[in-house]
Amino acid sequence: MEEGRVELTLRGLMLGAAITLVFTAANVYLGLKVGLTFASTIPAAVISMAVLRAFKNATIYENNIVQTVASAAGTLSAVIFVLPGLVMVGWWNGFPFWQSFGVCAIGGVLGVMYSVPLRRALVTKSDLPYPEGVAAAEVLKVGTRAGEAAERNRAGLMALIAGTLASGAFAAIAATRLFASEVSAYFRVGNATSGFGFALSLALVGAGHLIGLSVGLAIFAGLLIAWGIATPVLTALHPAAGAPADVALAVWSHQVRFIGAGAIGVAALWTLGRLAQPVAHGVLSAIEAARRRGAGEGAQLPRSEHDIPIALVAQISLLCLIPLAVLLASFVAGTSLAPAAVTMTIAALVYIVIAGFFVAAACGYMAGLIGSSNSPVSGLAILAVLGASLLLLALARSLALNAVPALIAYALFVTAVLLCVATISNDNLQDLKTGQLVDATPWRQQTALIAGVVIGALVIPPILDLLNHAYGFAGAANLGAIARPLPAPQATLISALAKGVIGGQVDWALIGTGALVGAAMVAVDEVMRLTGRWRLPPLAVGLGIYLPVSTTAPVVLGAVAGWAYNRWSSRRTNPEQAKQLGVLVASGLIVGESLFGVLLAGVIVATGRPSPFALVGDSFARAANAIGSVAFLLALAGLYGWAGRLSRPPARDLELRRE
Repeated sequence: MEEGRVELTLRGLMLGAAITLVFTAANVYLGLKVGLTFASTIPAAVISMAVLRAFKNATIYENNIVQTVASAAGTLSAVIFVLPGLVMVGWWNGFPFWQSFGVCAIGGVLGVMYSVPLRRALVTKSDLPYPEGVAAAEVLKVGTRAGEAAERNRAGLMALIAGTLASGAFAAIAATRLFASEVSAYFRVGNATSGFGFALSLALVGAGHLIGLSVGLAIFAGLLIAWGIATPVLTALHPAAGAPADVALAVWSHQVRFIGAGAIGVAALWTLGRLAQPVAHGVLSAIEAARRRGAGEGAQLPRSEHDIPIALVAQISLLCLIPLAVLLASFVAGTSLAPAAVTMTIAALVYIVIAGFFVAAACGYMAGLIGSSNSPVSGLAILAVLGASLLLLALARSLALNAVPALIAYALFVTAVLLCVATISNDNLQDLKTGQLVDATPWRQQTALIAGVVIGALVIPPILDLLNHAYGFAGAANLGAIARPLPAPQATLISALAKGVIGGQVDWALIGTGALVGAAMVAVDEVMRLTGRWRLPPLAVGLGIYLPVSTTAPVVLGAVAGWAYNRWSSRRTNPEQAKQLGVLVASGLIVGESLFGVLLAGVIVATGRPSPFALVGDSFARAANAIGSVAFLLALAGLYGWAGRLSRPPARDLELRRE
């Protein structure tokens, strides 16, 4: 390792912390408003490069540390998918700081520790595409090399900027409502109802380009199952009055999505089984690296082997169990579960430790497959809350405890810790992929991840408390006179599941159906593996069923468009550069919309208006659909065509080749 390498610095940690304040607040608000959060990796990298450019000794490695801190902290905001449920079920009136901080900090640090051996299995020795990790690395590389005279670097920077400006501009116009942000159509055929939605999001198309054709087609298969089979069949079996859009979306949200959760569960378990060997090799190689370091051979190890030592990982993980046990016991104390406090604490502790590792591995794999922003963490939260509820219910019955409200609250609390483990692994492996691509030192990046977790854990509770007192959450008992509370859709779903399982009202048939679908997709993928050419990743099929069609449809388009562009590029004069420029344009599409998303979130919070930039009303919707769709397709065609032309070598180079 070089001496004097500028990488993990105090100013980098401070800048990452400052960016965290903004991104975490934006993510918490948007998540409670619409049920989605955005990955802050790329915007943080862009801001970091702009700020650190003022320092002569700033490096690509230090910029990488800044985005690592900010993305880790911003990712923790996904705890809002569960924690507000404790207010909704009437257990909390607000968010006690130390309990909320403990959930985020302990779960987050465990997630970082789990990601250390997983890095070797899922990053170093894996061919997963990691779309956002690759995009962030390209942003860092091009931004750092922008001052060089090389023609290739200038072309790369131009491609990145063009994608960024196009995506940001399109998102800004969509915010005025002159362009539609989504086009959709829902219809009936007899009693069957179905439909289609498509988010006019250039960022999602960019993500699709980066994930590749196999994953894109697998997601498309999931869409066909959800909207071509499951939704029409279920609506035909149980006809309902109302607009086709309302009927179809209600059935998808309350029934089909649980089929998707079952498919994800089986696919995740199968994927984890396949990962057992590489994870074991990762742990063994970490132990070997620690042995060599202890024998004085650390200097001979390649940089990629410099993780936090595996012995220290084990020690930190074990130390985390002490405050975690205290946290769980303090939650149980004073409730009707108190007579069985020791049993309940130990059971939850074991569940979090074991299930946490499996969920972390599954989340990390899905992040590598389709990106952190699109990874359905809430789908695994569904499985996690089902497992926690069943475990605690079985214990309560064996101990003859009649404590339904306390069991519901405790199941949500345990799931919140588990979700923090999952979300951090979901994001960390994406960051570690970026680090691998820019030649960062893993242990320094992992240290920055821990710092980001602690910073995020300090920020999230007061923001949640502020929003709770200002807006409240739909369905909560403490709303009072609040007229328009935050809907918190994911927390509503998770808390309803906890109540349903413990109250005996969950439709297990839907989850079982999804499990059968997942098993069938696993079988198909295994047969296709034998051909050695095509794949149908079963997790991606589950995602296509579980995620909104408007989110996944543009990802599918991006995968097909990227494949077509690469085939076209292979016939160009400079095919490799043409393909690289396509990756940079796709990365820019993610950057521009992400940056505007941060700006929009800040304005929404400041003004309290859900559409602060709107220039027209609902009467313009039909025109906005047409104008937005045409502009969307023209923007994509123009960007890809321009990137291909940009890859042509200068005329003087062509003359030299002729000579």
